[in-house]
Amino acid sequence: MKLDTLKYGFDTTTMPSNPLDDYWPPGVTTQLAQQDWAMTHLRNRLDLAAWQAFTMDLPRDPYVDRRWKRMSWLALDQTGDVRDMGHCPMAQGGAFNDAESMADRLRYYAPLTNAFQQRPDVKAFVRAWARLWNIQANEPILMQITGVRGEGRIDPLQGQGIHADGCKALSIMVVSRRNVTGAGNHLYVDKAGTRPVAEVTLDPGDILHLRDDQLYHSVDAITQQDAGRPFERFIIIINSRFVDPFQNRILRRHFPDAVLNEA
Repeated sequence: MKLDTLKYGFDTTTMPSNPLDDYWPPGVTTQLAQQDWAMTHLRNRLDLAAWQAFTMDLPRDPYVDRRWKRMSWLALDQTGDVRDMGHCPMAQGGAFNDAESMADRLRYYAPLTNAFQQRPDVKAFVRAWARLWNIQANEPILMQITGVRGEGRIDPLQGQGIHADGCKALSIMVVSRRNVTGAGNHLYVDKAGTRPVAEVTLDPGDILHLRDDQLYHSVDAITQQDAGRPFERFIIIINSRFVDPFQNRILRRHFPDAVLNEA
């Protein structure tokens, strides 16, 4: 019945019978293999307006000024369903994140809400993302909703500059972008930024995939476009298969049976 297909705010009749079969355009896998990054959009795969609503109750980031954030550790079970692994802090070693407020620290955040995690389009996104990167059952997947809002100008990376996140699989999707100029994404072969690879600006629903162990990335400053209205830019960050020994130590401590990418 047509009304049933609109239960979650979007028309599921436009989706394939098995969303994992063709969730991503064919070129995404090829581009990742050839150039270590790819960009596409998911505006026909999820209810973007509904996802935007979940940015309204994000707690303030206790470590970074003018940023809001939730995060959870997820994994696929043996049946391919998405489950919440439970609590574990974020940990990034200074070799990957040299921002003074974040490097070599354990950071604790409120989890993604159950209402968000249980949405069918959220679960489909996580399953399809894991399939794209060949993430197996019980491999920890970190999923965040994070972003900035306010007035004037702000560095969305809060001092991280050109950096890597310490993993092999990383994707960034813009959820909302309002009254913003700037926030262009830059990819580089080297941390010094002398070998640029690409520059893209993501609109809501656009997603950037990159092999984080092969490329470095940065984001331009955000500037308020109309001085009479505040700006906001919120994103989904999802990553897995960590190469950061600090994060892997903390993951092993909290999830002793997890499948980790340990040297």
